Amino acid sequence: MNLSESEPSWKIHLRSARQLLGKLYTQVLLAVVLGIVAGSLAPEAAKGMKPLGDGFIKLIKMLIAPLVFCTIVHGVASMGDLRRLGRVGFKALLYFELVSTIALFFGLVVVNLLRPGVGFPTQDLPSAGGPDPIPKAHNWVEFALGIIPSTVFSPFVNGEMLQVLFVSLLVATAVGSIGSQGRSIVEALETVSSILFAMLSIVVRLAPLGAFGAMAFTIGNHGLKSLWPLIGLMACFYLTSGLFVIGVLGTVARCAGFSIFRFLLFLRNEILLVIGTSSSETAMPGLMSKLRALGCGQATVGVVVPTGYSFNLDGTNIYMTMAAIFLAQATNTSMSFLDQIVLLLVAMVTSKGSSGVTGAGFVTLAATISAVPSIPVESLTLIVGIDRFMSECRAITNFIGNGVAAVVVSRWEGEISANEVNEKMERIENQID
Repeated sequence: MNLSESEPSWKIHLRSARQLLGKLYTQVLLAVVLGIVAGSLAPEAAKGMKPLGDGFIKLIKMLIAPLVFCTIVHGVASMGDLRRLGRVGFKALLYFELVSTIALFFGLVVVNLLRPGVGFPTQDLPSAGGPDPIPKAHNWVEFALGIIPSTVFSPFVNGEMLQVLFVSLLVATAVGSIGSQGRSIVEALETVSSILFAMLSIVVRLAPLGAFGAMAFTIGNHGLKSLWPLIGLMACFYLTSGLFVIGVLGTVARCAGFSIFRFLLFLRNEILLVIGTSSSETAMPGLMSKLRALGCGQATVGVVVPTGYSFNLDGTNIYMTMAAIFLAQATNTSMSFLDQIVLLLVAMVTSKGSSGVTGAGFVTLAATISAVPSIPVESLTLIVGIDRFMSECRAITNFIGNGVAAVVVSRWEGEISANEVNEKMERIENQID
């Protein structure tokens, strides 16, 4: 007799419930619901939960500077390695830079059109602080000099993110200029990065507490009406990501000779896996296997897909610009067109070498906002509670974008024709069905 057949059904359900409660996503969801309930029923007590959200943001801020330094130096060094791979690496890098920039700009345009953060209750919101990131014409020299730190280490102590970016790019350029000797430095940074991301994984486990505290304070302080802008941000992000996949990636796919809708159907099992795990990396082996079966060269797949997971994160890029401008809108922070272009340029740098580790997207957003001081970093507490609910959309968009990139580069390389792509997709679909 099967052991599960003799086991009472209530024990099976209890075990399933425990497994579900053990998932971080479920814990954050429950924390958000409890925060809403607490803020509604006991608003004064809920306001006292603010330190939980603030403490979580401080833990994230603690890791920003070293993580940004390691990922940018490693990312720029990896760009050099990608170029050395020759024609495939160069084409992949060109595609990544172009599409990633479009994703950043796409998010910027939509959030300005839909303006989900406008109308957020302004009472006791963090006020904008720090210098304007875009100086007047006669202050450009002072602004440029302000980016140069007093010492190499002072930006990390003071948390000056623009100075951290400056030092990171300077070190990355120096590492790339010393040839093979630089590899040992990059390997050492990989080890440090592994430690930092392990620390981040520990911090992320505290996300339910941070989400509860932030949501309880938000509802207790601003009322249930404050939920609508947050729901609006999530809806705008999902809408924007969908439009990007269908409009931008769909156009790219059509130019390469295949339909984005057929491609999504072709990868449906892997997409479901991404939804279930909130991580695009879990489906990477299946994606690479299907791309090779499609006729993409093994070398092309081996170069484009893994590097795309660091350099071609379309969903994360859309999220970064949308969330940053949402926080500016919610805090009544005035940002001119030039301010937003600077934000986009900063995001182009901070997104390089981003890891697929859970919570890395939020850290990248925090790093971007830290480098644009007109948006208060403390405002991140407004979206702590909902960040996790946007992670699936980020992961799916990243995943689809890297799949399309591999097929496009393979088409550029002449490894497979448009007719072969469509025929093999149909044949593999029939085998799956």
